[in-house]
Amino acid sequence: MQRTKTGIIGAGRAGMEHAKLYQELPDALLLGIYDINKEKAQAAAKNLGVIAFDNLEQLAAEVEAFSVAVPLHSRFETAKQLLELERHVLIEIPATQTEEQALELAHLANSKDRRLIAVLTERYNGAVKAIEDIPLKPVFIEAERLSSFKQDKKATSVILNLMLQDIDLLIHLLNSRPVAVEASGASVITSDIDIVNAHIEFENGCTASLTASRLSTKREARMRLYQRDAQITLNLEEGRSEIFYLEGDSKNPFHDGTLAISLGKIQNRDIKYNRLKRDQARPLKTQLRNFIAAIRNNLPAETGGDFGLPALKTAWQIIDKVNAQQQKTI
Repeated sequence: MQRTKTGIIGAGRAGMEHAKLYQELPDALLLGIYDINKEKAQAAAKNLGVIAFDNLEQLAAEVEAFSVAVPLHSRFETAKQLLELERHVLIEIPATQTEEQALELAHLANSKDRRLIAVLTERYNGAVKAIEDIPLKPVFIEAERLSSFKQDKKATSVILNLMLQDIDLLIHLLNSRPVAVEASGASVITSDIDIVNAHIEFENGCTASLTASRLSTKREARMRLYQRDAQITLNLEEGRSEIFYLEGDSKNPFHDGTLAISLGKIQNRDIKYNRLKRDQARPLKTQLRNFIAAIRNNLPAETGGDFGLPALKTAWQIIDKVNAQQQKTI
């Protein structure tokens, strides 16, 4: 079976990252790149050893699967054009600027029987993979994602830049949809939202408190899950997880990891600490591999036909809540 021919739309940092990873996949063949900035496309193509195409249509005539890594304001039209040409699309997040645009893309992909996948890499994070065999029944979750300010991200709220990945990961881990949202935040150094806290209630009764900020001096991404007899911490920045738990009967679902320590007893039960790590996890490469596999084997994408739409809907709800709050303080 021939390799799946792939192409890149957008010659920026994200586009180059996708391109180099496609070149590492045995079932993918990177043919070319297109960017409205022709000099940028030529430089990227030379670096990659592929062709810089003059327009999207020419590249689409040669390629069946694309990564769309253009600025947010161009993503919807670019993805729509590719789907109309019956090409498979993997798109950077947030995929669209409105719910209506997202639904239109989903409908178009379905009507054309094409794969439409959002880049939701935290599902493939080593910290998440390390706990995939552990039964999760959290009643409360804390998530915090911090980053320093980046000039190229100033036009988009921190909710779409940072918090969206955590919202999607919660939906993925809980296998449950949000039913209620409250949020507050502030614009500090840009005209958009720079720091936000959101409280989300899910169908299964779990609640979560999420914080995202681009006003930090360091990068950090952690998620803490609290359930009966256990606290599970996902260090998403470092790709590892740790568990504090009370040891129970022989059916205890927790197991020793790279580091296991007994911390004493409480009410005649052992307090245990385990550090779990899934080595050499490369989330984006894993998602690109699954994207190609879904195309080659005519399988549904792991991120689902909604390409993260439940997370996007929740993110837009949070934006509306924060905007309403800010209007009251003007």
